[in-house]
Amino acid sequence: MKRRVDERSAGAVLYIREGNGVEYLLLKYGAGHWDFPKGHIEKNESELQAVVREVWEETGIQRIELVEGFRKVINYMFMKNGRLVRKEVVFYLGEVFDRAVTLSQEHLDFVWLPLEKAVERLTFKTARETLLEADSYLRKRLNNIQI
Repeated sequence: MKRRVDERSAGAVLYIREGNGVEYLLLKYGAGHWDFPKGHIEKNESELQAVVREVWEETGIQRIELVEGFRKVINYMFMKNGRLVRKEVVFYLGEVFDRAVTLSQEHLDFVWLPLEKAVERLTFKTARETLLEADSYLRKRLNNIQI
């Protein structure tokens, strides 16, 4: 039985190669939590189109190289206007090539961090789990370089 979903969003775990390692981009949202760039999938828009658009709108980053094969779905519920909303968010993994970030008005700050510090900074358990899965996937894909 398919679970009913009220809202669907798409986002990306973004990384940049830094020396012999990688750093991940986290955004601080207006509500105070740290998470990845993500947003609503618009009508007639694919998940991947939404990812590229949301990353650009929220960070100003235009060039993303998505890592083939990584797709993580999380589900959660929250209250909105006194109503319980079921939300599904699909995350992809993407490499960026420039550390420059131009934040949208919905964010307060951003930071590039290595895995351990990024896991500590993320607010939600589902985001930490997503990052750990993405990092594990990335390490398997890039086993020819030290990260």
